[in-house]
Amino acid sequence: MTARDIIIKPVITEKSMTGVVANKKYTFKVDKKATKIQIAQAVEEIFGVKVAKVNTVSVRGRLRRQGRNEGYTPSWKKAYVTLTEDSKTIEFFEGMM
Repeated sequence: MTARDIIIKPVITEKSMTGVVANKKYTFKVDKKATKIQIAQAVEEIFGVKVAKVNTVSVRGRLRRQGRNEGYTPSWKKAYVTLTEDSKTIEFFEGMM
């Protein structure tokens, strides 16, 4: 798997953006089979930063209805990436604040 296959997209929510400002914690949607070590290496390769730690959460699909039809949204994996103190910030998130 390449770095671009591991990191699918950033998660931009109000809660995730407060972590960016407070303590350099970024949230990404990642591949379900990716490990913490692979996620850290991918973030370092793509954005050119130093990763301190990675926390992951497997998000279960939710039941959704449209009229009488119902189904589940797909399950996915979320990664919280914390950067080191001396590392630079990720420029992509700078424009979101």
